[in-house]
Order: sequence, then C-alpha cells, then structure tokens
Amino acid sequence: MSQATQDAYPGIDGAGGPSVVLANALDSEQSLLRRSGVPALVDAARRNVSRGLVDVALYETSRVFLPVAGETLGTDTVPAGAALPDRDTLAALDASLPAQPFHVSALLTGNRVVKQPGVQPEPYGIADALDVARSVAWAVGVDLTVAQTTHPSLHPGRAAALLVGGRVVGVAGELLPELTEAAVLPRVVAVVELDLDALVAAAPELVSVAPIVSYPAATQDLSLVVGADVPAGDVLDAVRGGAGDLLEYARLVDDYRGSGVDEGQKSLTFALRFRATDRTLTAAEATEARDGAVRRAGERFGATLRD
Repeated sequence: MSQATQDAYPGIDGAGGPSVVLANALDSEQSLLRRSGVPALVDAARRNVSRGLVDVALYETSRVFLPVAGETLGTDTVPAGAALPDRDTLAALDASLPAQPFHVSALLTGNRVVKQPGVQPEPYGIADALDVARSVAWAVGVDLTVAQTTHPSLHPGRAAALLVGGRVVGVAGELLPELTEAAVLPRVVAVVELDLDALVAAAPELVSVAPIVSYPAATQDLSLVVGADVPAGDVLDAVRGGAGDLLEYARLVDDYRGSGVDEGQKSLTFALRFRATDRTLTAAEATEARDGAVRRAGERFGATLRD
C-alpha cells in the first residue's frame, strides 16, 4: 500500500500513525502494510464498477498492522531454520512484531434494491453500513452503541463511531466525494470497519437469549433536546435505562440541528418498541415507560421533550 493511500484511509480511529515498511516490496510505491481493510475493498469495487457491475456489496476479514509511534520493532536474533526455537526466542520474536488485530471491513455502493416494475431503486447508504456492523456484533453477542463522529475518510454528518462499553471498536459512514471520485466510483460509497479482536474480547462467555413473544408491541417515537456536545449513545443508554423492562427495542433514528432547535443544542429522535411477555400493553403503559426514559435522560443530561 502506498503512503498516499494510508493517509487517505488512516483506519478506525482516524488518527493514522506509522506503518510497517516492507524491506523487499515488489513495488517500491506499495511498500507499506495496511492499517485499514477499506482501501482493498475500494480497489475491488473500482474493478467491478469498471466492468459494469455497479451494484456492489463486498466484505473482507483480514489482519491490519498497527505499530505505535516510538515503538522499537524487529530483532537481530534470527533463529536457525532447522530447529524449533526455544520459548524465550519465540517470545522475543513475538515482542518484535506490531499489533496485528483482525478487522472485518465492508463496502456497499450502487443500489440495495434495483429498479423493477412498480418498485423504485433504493441506494446503499450509511444505514446499510450500520446494519452490517449490528449484524457482526449480534453474531458475536455484544451490544453495539452508535454515536455520531468525524473521520478524515468520511463525509461530515455521515460518519458514526461504533462502541462497546464506551470503547470505540469500529467506524461506519460514507466516503468523502473526493475519495470516491479518485477511485472512479459512484458518489455514495458506504463503508464499515470493525475490530474483530476487540468485539470477541468483549463478548460474554454465555450469550443470553429472549423468548419470542406473540403479544403485540406498542411503538412510540421520542424526540429529546440536549446539548450539542452530548454523545447520542449516552442519551440512548439513559433512555434504555429509564424505560424499564417493558422496553424491547430502542434505536436512534435522527440527529437534527437547525431551525426550531436552539443554538448549541440538537434534537435526538429515538424509535421505541415496548412489549410485555404476558399481556397486551395498553397505550398508557407504553407512555408511562416512555416518560421514565424522559426523566432519566433529563436527570443525566438535562434533556427535554421537543415540542
């Protein structure tokens, strides 16, 4: 991988950093080991689109190489190839290597639903990238929190940090137009990258499951006004905690700043679904649970209901 590509796609944290340089690279312009899995998918998508395959959904599971600035790598001790090295030698060799976590990356561009008689096309976007992330997290057995962020590879307002227990384990969003233009791709290209090692480390030893309930659900939307600097994921946690056991599902569906919302504030809208395991909920019960979510968000962040 080239230095220009590394700079354009710095990885999950967006901060970039040093790269491992191959001493005997076949191409001196492509001598760096990758810090992100996204560039390889961009190249694969470009080849597909150039051949007329314009609706593309790709993924890859691979290692990335993440040396730390100032870290001393490599060793002068090279064991003979005819014998198994002892434990100390193997430990020294392992210590000389940078972190090499497994990442899973995905890229989506074109249409998720193609145009058909009576059906309009539905293009891929950030929502699809987030669905990929949630599917991976669900398979591992962890709860993924989504929070708006900024990232040097992603379109402002179309970038999300993916967290588990407050730790960032991934990023999702839509690539900057200048990156898609340089790759000769459609303007909208959604990508997601997750640290699989971090997800697996956070996974519980036993995955708990809930029974499928046949009683109907009660759904409500909840719009809260909070300070613009309050993380949406923290507000979502407060909503879940305040709504109680009747809350089956909660998801952030809108982050609005503009007319009707005071400067320095934002409106967060959550889709809520309530259900009881032993009866049909009344509208009053669902509203009471929603009001509990409002109270908890108000106590923690000064949140108020949007008029």
